[in-house]
Formats: sequence, C-alpha cells, structure tokens
Amino acid sequence: MTSGFNDNDMETPEQGASQPLPHISGSEALIRSFLAEGVDTIFGYPGGAIIPVYDALYDYRDRINHILVRHEQCAVHAAQGYARASGKTGVCIVTSGPGATNTVTGLADAMLDSTPIVLISGQVGSKLLGTDAFQEINFIEITQSVTKWNCQVKRAADIPEVLAKAFYIASTGRPGPVVVDITKDAQVGMLDFEYKPVRFIRSYQPQVEIDENQILEAARLINFARRPMALVGQGVILGHAEKELLAFLEKSDMPAAATLLGLSALPSDHPQYVGMLGMHGNYAPNIKNRDCDLLVAIGMRFDDRVTGDPSNFGINAKIVHLEIDPAEINKLVYADVPVLGNVKRTLPMITEKISKCDHSEWIDEFRVCYNIEREEIIEPAIERRGPHLRMGEVVDAVARQFDDAILVTDVGQQQMFASRYFRFKHTRSIITSGGLGTMGFGLPAAIGAKIGAPDRDVCLFVGDGGLQMTLQELGTIFQSSVPVKIILMNNGFLGMVRQWQELFYNRRYSFTELTNPDFELIARGNHIPYRCIERHDELDEAIAQMKSCPTAFLLEVRVEREENVFPMVPAGMPVNDIRLE
Repeated sequence: MTSGFNDNDMETPEQGASQPLPHISGSEALIRSFLAEGVDTIFGYPGGAIIPVYDALYDYRDRINHILVRHEQCAVHAAQGYARASGKTGVCIVTSGPGATNTVTGLADAMLDSTPIVLISGQVGSKLLGTDAFQEINFIEITQSVTKWNCQVKRAADIPEVLAKAFYIASTGRPGPVVVDITKDAQVGMLDFEYKPVRFIRSYQPQVEIDENQILEAARLINFARRPMALVGQGVILGHAEKELLAFLEKSDMPAAATLLGLSALPSDHPQYVGMLGMHGNYAPNIKNRDCDLLVAIGMRFDDRVTGDPSNFGINAKIVHLEIDPAEINKLVYADVPVLGNVKRTLPMITEKISKCDHSEWIDEFRVCYNIEREEIIEPAIERRGPHLRMGEVVDAVARQFDDAILVTDVGQQQMFASRYFRFKHTRSIITSGGLGTMGFGLPAAIGAKIGAPDRDVCLFVGDGGLQMTLQELGTIFQSSVPVKIILMNNGFLGMVRQWQELFYNRRYSFTELTNPDFELIARGNHIPYRCIERHDELDEAIAQMKSCPTAFLLEVRVEREENVFPMVPAGMPVNDIRLE
C-alpha cells in the first residue's frame, strides 16, 4: 500500500468483544466497507481489472444501487451530481488503463469545485506493476494533481483501513475527490474483515483552531463599515451553514451577492440578496464593488471569473475572508482579516460579536442598479419579443412552472442564462461545473442529482454542443429509469465561443457552427419522450407537457442563433467595467 499518510496515523475507538471476524475476499470487504459508510448508490463501468469487485457486488444488488454509465468520465460527473444534491460522498468504480484515465477530467472538475468523491479503480496484479502489462497505467501518479488524496492497495487486508481513510478525507475540511487504486490480487485475496470508521488522522488536520483575535477584528470592521457587502460562496452549502448565514445577514443588514456555486445558499427573493457576482453576474454587485468599504467573503475563493482584475477588486474596501482552506488565503486577493475554519463555526462567532446594523440606504443603491439592469438587460431577455425564442425567456418560463426544482446546467451560454434567471427557494438547488467549466458535465450530473434527490424535480439546461459530448448517457437514463427533464437550447453554435468571436474577433466564426443530428431520432432511440418547439406560443404548453411526464423528457428549443449573454465583464478587466451591451 502506498499513501500520503503513515499507516500508524489512524486512531480509532477500541474494538469491544465480538464474534469471530468474517473471513472474506478483498472485493467483498470493499462492498461491506461501502455499506458501513452508508453508501447506497455507485456509478460505474466494469472491466477486466475490476471484475472481482463486480462479482462481489452481484450479491449486494438489493442493498446498493449500481448505475451503469456509458463512459467512465460520466461516472464521476454523475457521482458529483449525486454528492451535491444529497450532501453525501459520491462513489464510482472503474477498471484499469483507459477506464481509469477516462475519469481524469471528472476528478479535476470535482477537485476545483470541492466535491467529495471516492473513486475505486481496478489495477493489474501487483506482480505486473511496472511491466507495461495490458491496461496497466500508473494511475496514482497521473491523479496526484487532481485529487485530495490517492492510494494504491496491494493487500486485501489493507482495504478496510484505506476505505475508512478515503471517506474521511473526501468529506472533511475542504471536500474533494479521493482515488483508491486496488490491484487484482488484493481484490481476490482473503482477510478477516473488520471496519473501523476514521475520525482522526494525525497528519491530516481538516479543522483548524479558530483565532479569537481574528473573530474580534472581523466584528470590529463590520461594525464600523458603512458600505459593506457579503460575498457568499459554496463553502456555506458545503459547511451546512445556511441558517448561520441568514442569522449573520439579519443582524449585519448588509447586501449579499453569491458566486456561481454559492447560488441557492440564500433564497433568490431574500430582501438583502443583490445578485450573482462575476463575469456574467448581475450589474449591481459588480458595479458597486468599487464603492464598498468592506467585503466579507464567506466560503469562497477569489477566482478570476469573480474578481476580473484582482488588483482592482474591492479596491476601496477592507476584506474579511472566512475560508476553510489555508491555501486560498491571500492567493489572489489580499485579506485584511483572514478567518480560518468551517463557516458553520466561524460565522456565528462573528454574528455574536457584531452590533445590529441598518444599511437600508446602502441596499437601496443596489436596487437602483438592479432597475438599470432590469430595463436594459433582463426584460429584453425574458420578454416574448422578436421572431425567435431566446434562452432567458425559456429559463424564465421553466422556472415559473418548476418553482422548486434542482437546476443542473452544462457549460456555456445556457449555463449563464440559467444561473441568472432561474429562481432558488432552497439550498443545494444548482449543480454546475464552476472551476473547470467542463462541457458534457450536465447530462451525467443531472442523472446523479435526480438519484441523490429523488423527491425533487431536476431540470437540465444544455446546449447542442455540450449535449453531444455525453449524449450516450441517454442510454443510462433509459436503462436506469431516471426521470430528468432535459431542456436542449439549440442555436446551432458553440454559443459562448461564438459570442467571443463576435465581440473580440470581428465575427470570424472559426469552427463554431454546428451541423447537428436529428435529436428526435436519438431521443426516440433511447425511449425518451421528445418535443421540439421554436415559437413563443408553444413554450408554456410544451413545458407543462414535460412537467406532467412521469419519465425523462427531452424538450428541444430552437433559439435565436446569435444571442449574447449580458452583462459581461471582459476577461481580465475590473468587475466595475461591466458591459451592458
């Protein structure tokens, strides 16, 4: 076994008297370890080096739901959707060689978006390691930069201990993906099975000691601020700190904006919510950035899509940064007061120390900016005008009928339109690829989201380019009877790239126009109900038809071919240089 931690790092409670330990294979030990961690769903694809695990899984079909995806990358994306909808750790299983390497994009996506994943990869027998055997690849070396931790297991006896570590590391601190690569001989080897959940690893400290002085200083700055703004990130959702956020906002009375992944941490209709930050975010939080005297960043990283030019971000503001990952402190934007720790713990400590504030006049300034955006951008985007349907109009219409759905998006123009015009009542209501921006993410992620939250509607917005990257997962939807609602925004272009070509490259549309297949035939071939519309008067009835359908549904919407997403902050520019056209 090779790992980033010492074998003697793990400390667990003492085992009491018990019956003789069951003598089982490494493969069955893996499955029993899953059950001990509460795993109910696995996304995977079998192959030669993982056959023993799949053979063991056969006897546990009544306890674990295995979803057979059509591509290993999609196993990870589906596990991401499951994790983000359910709040649990997503699990996937693949074979060695190409099966394993196909997952790298998904792992990188999960790493950047802090999604807890445990990926089990099969590996050739330990005696064949390093021989370039059939479907052998050094998967541990390949995945070091895109995982929170990875480990290769060569002995059956090590499987329970490693699995316990894997789930603990994936789900604690800043969550992320973990890879456990298991050789075939470890899968078939025998062991006396005993599972001890991990609660402590000496060389891994997911919880830091909170600095009381930083709490006091943050509270002091908040009390003296006249023009503060809260920046709400996904850390609030990952930390289950939604109630703590509401309490903080109620007492501080500051306006609050959200990052893309922070959407839904705060209801869309909250009186202090002022919109989404960033490149295609709302006008108010971007333009008012220069007027703030304090920014309170809560569970977010200052990535370039939020900050634009980081040297001009919050240029007149002090910055308080509440963050669980020390590596994110001062990485791009200097924090005057860094507050390390899970925001579920640190935010109430600050709330307790601050005075009751009244920033109603300051919030009114945001409303003035919103009215400008509403007149110039929002109303033209969602109103039914012109000869063609528009993406914003479609999103708005779907949101009105699916008023408490989970929004899943692919990447591109439809992602930004959906994020801007969908409405959120409850947390964990948006699943999208943020940091990596992975086209093809949407369809498998929607599958995982629906399985992770079976009582909620799941609406996927996807472009014609992104859909064709993982189109094969329609077969998974059919085989596993996953009732996701797919809204295909078909404009015949790689729309976001085309928008940049229009705005910055003199309309030189170099290889961005798509000649598409017949999506109806593809849907019908997968036994998925389908409808195509292209007129305003068809929209509401088509959405109602989709909503009433008990199964999956593919609604293709032929939209305006050269529509652009605004507002827009050009890449690398200050966020207050936001363009309305």
